Amino acid sequence: MAIENVEEVPKGENSEPLWSVTRSQSPIIGTAIHDGSHVRRSLRSRYALNEVGRLREEDPFTASLISGLPNQIVFHRSRFEIDLNRSRDQAVYLRPEQAWGLTVWKESLPQSEHRRSLLIHDDYYEMLRFFLDGIVRYHKHFVLLDVHSYNYRRADPDTPTPQDQAPDVNIGTFSMDRERWVHVVEPLMDHLRSFGVGGRRLDVRENVAFHGKGEQTRFVHEQYPGIGCAIAIEFKKIFMDEWTGKPDNSTLRELREALTSAVPLLERVLRSMS
Repeated sequence: MAIENVEEVPKGENSEPLWSVTRSQSPIIGTAIHDGSHVRRSLRSRYALNEVGRLREEDPFTASLISGLPNQIVFHRSRFEIDLNRSRDQAVYLRPEQAWGLTVWKESLPQSEHRRSLLIHDDYYEMLRFFLDGIVRYHKHFVLLDVHSYNYRRADPDTPTPQDQAPDVNIGTFSMDRERWVHVVEPLMDHLRSFGVGGRRLDVRENVAFHGKGEQTRFVHEQYPGIGCAIAIEFKKIFMDEWTGKPDNSTLRELREALTSAVPLLERVLRSMS
């Protein structure tokens, strides 16, 4: 049988990881699909945007935030190679308007490179389906925490976005059946609000800075209706300096603990739905 659309990977790129997966039998999953900053070798000389510029729009340390969850998927490639949280036709940033006005490439990306990136998008969602099917074999329902982060000092390092527009934790629920999953979403939000960071309670709100319109949550709700609840969680970058990339390890630990300690709560809620 002929196999189509197979492209040879250049020598030296075979060992570069795409993602890492940790699997348990819990129905609670954490993903960090924008954590990565690696880009394949054949693209590196093509970028107009340097590594520091790319880092500002990536989500560093989100793999650390989910590291206490029983199931974890961490993507190691930069969103500037392939954005898994965009639909396939928008997943490679070809124009500035797709990338916060940034000029990503020195010149037009060759079709061969574009295709190679899109194949990674295809492979990821094939893997995710296989992974979630395995979870569903053991559980009637699952919760996927789609963890991201966002900038709140866009103008300069000293000018933060007003707090009323930028909660510490933004819960995105756009693509879910909100009524179906109210008993998951609201207890999670209350749990996160009970945690203090830097001497104050976390400000946790729904659909303020972001609405959870990404591809991964859409995929879960479309492919696993009534079974999978995917919650987009955007942490404001209070755990790092978004201009230098330097982490605030104390705040990072506190946020990780807030997320990790939600697991027993979410498991109880799912059991009550069975």
